[in-house]
Amino acid sequence: MIKKAIPNMFTLGNLYCGFLSIGFAAIHHYKSAAVFVLIGMMLDSMDGRLARLLGADSALGRELDSLSDVVSFGVAPAFLAYCTNFSGYGFLGFCIAGLFPLFGAFRLARFNVNTKKGDKYFTGVPITAAGGILALLTLLHLPDVAIATVFTAMCFLMVSKIKIPTLKQVPIPKYGTIVTLFMVIVLYLVFEKKHPDFPYVLYVALPLYVVFMVFHFMKKRNNNKKQ
Repeated sequence: MIKKAIPNMFTLGNLYCGFLSIGFAAIHHYKSAAVFVLIGMMLDSMDGRLARLLGADSALGRELDSLSDVVSFGVAPAFLAYCTNFSGYGFLGFCIAGLFPLFGAFRLARFNVNTKKGDKYFTGVPITAAGGILALLTLLHLPDVAIATVFTAMCFLMVSKIKIPTLKQVPIPKYGTIVTLFMVIVLYLVFEKKHPDFPYVLYVALPLYVVFMVFHFMKKRNNNKKQ
């Protein structure tokens, strides 16, 4: 029972990060809103791996994961993009921003129905990556045209039939290093200007993520030795 609850806690943490991102965007703390989407990415990358490590994969966990992803990487980045780049276009901008979670929800539903265990490729860009990219770009204060271009591209890439490697076959040390370095860069970008709205929870989330990747690597190496 406890084993099944642990991955679900990370999934619900991801969902809560999505809510916090929307809340911060609503009160014009856009940098914090973007960072909470990125924290959600870390939690999302951990819940599935934890479930497999603990042998706690379940139908409930998979449903929770999809629901969390729609909020954290669909609704939250779309609302952030509206607040930072599309709000000047009035109701039209609001309607355009709302397309992102629609495409993302379709992508998730298709993934749940069509994906088989052992698949080495995703069909279309995962909503986690699309939402994370959109949130990250808002930190860089790019022109509206650039954000709109990426926004449109991510919408269509999510529902496209492009094959993208799942990274399940990539060795954990390399994958963990890439993602951890990515998050360190994000941390630097946010902290560089000492923004007063910086969510200090990232100081906990980032080390936790690194510890998790090390634990995952050690666990996998021990299993390989036994085999």
